[in-house]
Amino acid sequence: MSGALSWPFLRLYLLVLLYFSANSILNVIIPLKGDSLGATNSTIGLIMGAYLFTTMFFRPWAGHIIQKYGSIKVLRIILIVNGFALILYTVTGLGGYLVARMLQGVSTAFFSMALQIGIIDALPEKDRSQGISLYSLFSYIPGIIGPLLALGIWQGGMEYFAVVMIGIAIFTGVVGYSAKMGKQEAQTATNNSEQGKNMYHSFGHLVKNPSLFTCSVLMLVGSIIFGATTIFIPLYADVIENGNAGIFLMIIAGTVVFSRFTLRKKIPSDGKWHPGFIMGMMLLLATGTQCVSFAINGGASFFYAGACLIGIAQALLYPTLTTYLSFVLPQVNRNVLLGLFIAMADLGVSLGGVMMGPIADMSSYSMMYSICAGLGVIMIVFIYFRRNIING
Repeated sequence: MSGALSWPFLRLYLLVLLYFSANSILNVIIPLKGDSLGATNSTIGLIMGAYLFTTMFFRPWAGHIIQKYGSIKVLRIILIVNGFALILYTVTGLGGYLVARMLQGVSTAFFSMALQIGIIDALPEKDRSQGISLYSLFSYIPGIIGPLLALGIWQGGMEYFAVVMIGIAIFTGVVGYSAKMGKQEAQTATNNSEQGKNMYHSFGHLVKNPSLFTCSVLMLVGSIIFGATTIFIPLYADVIENGNAGIFLMIIAGTVVFSRFTLRKKIPSDGKWHPGFIMGMMLLLATGTQCVSFAINGGASFFYAGACLIGIAQALLYPTLTTYLSFVLPQVNRNVLLGLFIAMADLGVSLGGVMMGPIADMSSYSMMYSICAGLGVIMIVFIYFRRNIING
């Protein structure tokens, strides 16, 4: 095999799989633990959102620091921080969970930027979308088994929670410390002083650059919907007849993995803007979220159908927008600008908990998901009116 499926890249994808395994478990355990301790949806959303809010804050600097010091050096330090965070979950309560989520956020900012920048730099343009899609695919594979494993741990009394977290920390560290990035390591270790000078100036590109602005708005709103789905499904499933949070999250993750692998060659990798394709993804997302909302009356069939539609949209949206930006952003500060874009995804998932939690407290989970579906419809209109602003 060659290109995005060559052995060096498969080894990096394995590291991605191990790294994100913990989150697939924590995404179920933390809401259930918080609910059992009497925490409100607002509090649970804050704790869950702290992870990617911290990631968002550090991600623009991650691109610059990786450029300066090299991917491997940064990666090894970050794996230590991640291991400490996972161990912290095993010895603390909700207050410690908040600190651990923030530590995870810092490590994820650097981890994901190091690997994605390496993939973009090392692959030829025709394989770039496949590499980014496969990176995202392997980050979702743990979501197939993780939710069911988490429910098993929860129902079994949490005796194995510490063993699983420590085991993941150790295996991730071993694989990460033996990873090699070859050519891209040499590239990222160069001292690009121009990028450093322009890092703060790059924040203005979020508004000034029409491509970056449009993609960032879409990723922000899409991630708000994804975040609300992930965070509150473990609690919403309890009021759905025949609903099961583990099965729902497993369906989403399985759909993401299947779609990203089978449709990876369909993701545009030509550097052009495809508004019809992206409008279709947002329509799937809005429809799927509305199915989840209607499940309170329609039952489990709508619940799980929504999971399939959301999974397809989630599989395609991120790699499509990331690949497009990798072509059109200026080379001199591309890493920082990509970091800003990915930070919008992080912020969206965080806001999915922080904003939607109070809405669920004041109304209901069903109403909250209807509001999310409405946001998806607004994005379809947004794409339509900006279809001629981006040249591609």
